[in-house]
Amino acid sequence: MRLLFWLALIFSVVMAGLPNPPRLPIDSYGDKFEHILAFSALAALAALGFPGSLRWRIAERLSFVGALIEVTQSIPALHRDCDIRDWIVDTVAIVVVTVVMGFLLRRRDPDESAVI
Repeated sequence: MRLLFWLALIFSVVMAGLPNPPRLPIDSYGDKFEHILAFSALAALAALGFPGSLRWRIAERLSFVGALIEVTQSIPALHRDCDIRDWIVDTVAIVVVTVVMGFLLRRRDPDESAVI
């Protein structure tokens, strides 16, 4: 799962940093949907790939990645939009999935020491 997490993270960061990213089938659902999908997947993969990590630390660091993406998109040469609402959507998706994964992993392994 760690490898999948790192590949998904690299893919997400590269796509967010491209001036003209390729069109994807999910584009028709809108930008916010893409953010929710990307950061939900990253949060789930991080929870599975790093089961010993504190859940709040996973959420914090993924939220920071979302903020860095938005700052990067503010670079004029990229012709992308920096939108704080995108970062807020990222963070909400991360927190929701992290909490859900915490419950699911705890249910699977009651001795799970990593807490939310």
